[in-house]
Amino acid sequence: MNYKITERIDSDYAIELYNKLDLLELGELANNIRREKHPDNIVTFVIDRNINYTNICVCKCKFCAFYRSKDEPDAYVIDKETLKRKIDETKELNGTQILLQGGLHPDFDIEFYEDMLKFIKEQGVWVHGFSPPEIYHIAKVSNLTIEDTLKRLIEAGLDSIPGGGAELLVDSERAKISPNKINSSQWLEVMRVAHELGLRTTATMMFKKNDPIELIVEHLEKVRNLQDITGGFTAFIPWPFQPDNTELGGEHVTAYEYLKILALSRIYFDNIDNIQVSWVTQGPKIGQIGLYFGGNDFGSLMIEENVVAACGATYRISLDEIIHYIKRAGFIPAQRDMQYNILRIFDE
Repeated sequence: MNYKITERIDSDYAIELYNKLDLLELGELANNIRREKHPDNIVTFVIDRNINYTNICVCKCKFCAFYRSKDEPDAYVIDKETLKRKIDETKELNGTQILLQGGLHPDFDIEFYEDMLKFIKEQGVWVHGFSPPEIYHIAKVSNLTIEDTLKRLIEAGLDSIPGGGAELLVDSERAKISPNKINSSQWLEVMRVAHELGLRTTATMMFKKNDPIELIVEHLEKVRNLQDITGGFTAFIPWPFQPDNTELGGEHVTAYEYLKILALSRIYFDNIDNIQVSWVTQGPKIGQIGLYFGGNDFGSLMIEENVVAACGATYRISLDEIIHYIKRAGFIPAQRDMQYNILRIFDE
C-alpha cells in the first residue's frame, strides 16, 4: 500500500494507518514529516531538574508507585533548604529550568504554592510547574476559579505548565486507573485557560500495553482540537506506562509498540511542531531510533526524576552522553529552553 500524507488526516485514517502499516512504513511517513518541519537536522534537549515537592497525594492512582498518605513514614514535603540546594546543583550543570510537580496534598491552599514559587524565582530559574490536576486541586482547596488560580500562580512566578496527568484523555479509561483524578474535560479546560493567559504548555500521553488504538487516537484528537483553538502547546510527549511496583501492574510496552505510537503522533499532529522521544522509559538507544520515527527532541537531561523511577525505570545519562547519542544518530545536538529557543548548539 502506498500511503502519502499531503494534508491533515482524520481519526479514522490515523487508525487505518496504524493497523495496516508495519513499523518501518509508519516510521518512514513520520520521518518525512519530521524532516519537513525540522530541515536543519537539529535535535534539541533541555537541561532541567524534576523536583517533586511532596509525595503526599489524595489521588492514589493505580498506575503510580510514588504517592504516599500523610501518615506513612516516608511521606515528605520539601523544605526550602533542600529546594535551594537542588536548584543550585541544577544551575551548576547549566540547567535553565525547574520542572516542579508533586502530589495533591490535602491541606495546602494557594498560599503554600505562591510562597514556593516566589522562593524558586529568587534563585533565577524558569519554573515549568504544576500539571493540570495540581492546578485544579489548588483551585478547589482554595475555593478559587481556575483562571484566578492561574493568575495568582503566574504573579508568583509560574512560567509554563507541564502536560502531566493526561494519561489517556478518555473518561472511561480514567475511571479505571485514576478515579480520583480530574476528567478529560477538566484537564483540557486548565490548559485552555492557561493558554489564554499566555502560558505555554506541553501535552503528554501515557499509554499501556494493549490500549486500543481507538482510545489512543481519541486522546490525540482532543489535544489537536485544543491546539487548533489556542496554539499553546509547544510539544507532545507520548510515553509508555511503567508497570513495576504499581497496583495496576501488567506488561511493559515493547519498543516496537512505542515507536509505532511515536510515529503516529508525529503524523497526526500537523499543528504541534515538536515531538519528544522518551529515553527515560525506553532507554537512550530507543531514543536514538525514535529520532527516525518522528521525534525531534530528546527531552530533558533529567538531573533528577522520581515518579517514573518509582515504577522501575532506571535510565540516567550525562550531558556528554546525550550529546553523543544525538550525534551518533546523525543529528546536531542543541540545548533549548522550554519555549524551544536554541541556547547552545553542540556542532564542534
